[in-house]
Amino acid sequence: MSFWSNIWDAIWWMLTIFVFIAYLMALFSIISDLFRDRKLNGFAKAIWLIFLVFLPFLTALVYLIARGRGMGERAQAQADQAQQATESYIRSVAAETTPTDEIARAKQLLDAGAISEDEYASLKAAALARVR
Repeated sequence: MSFWSNIWDAIWWMLTIFVFIAYLMALFSIISDLFRDRKLNGFAKAIWLIFLVFLPFLTALVYLIARGRGMGERAQAQADQAQQATESYIRSVAAETTPTDEIARAKQLLDAGAISEDEYASLKAAALARVR
């Protein structure tokens, strides 16, 4: 009898830990959403936080029901903004040069006297060879 009792105790503890971790994730998600929301004023944010401290489970449930859709939209908007910033940064760092840009840069070097006429011709030929 004690064997089955120990197994059920272990299952109960695992379930309790799972629910507690899920609750903490929801709580942190709510808190981060409160600070992410720019439309909500500081007073309303403070009220939500006070209720989260004193009536955490009920407040979390009410918040998810009342503002759950907005949470998803704000999270998606933030993810889109981060992705656009990343793509913009990648484009700026890995800006591809066209053969025209390379020839113009080589011409500037030739005009400045940094390269000879033969070097300019070889750079121009190399840039044109990549087009074909």
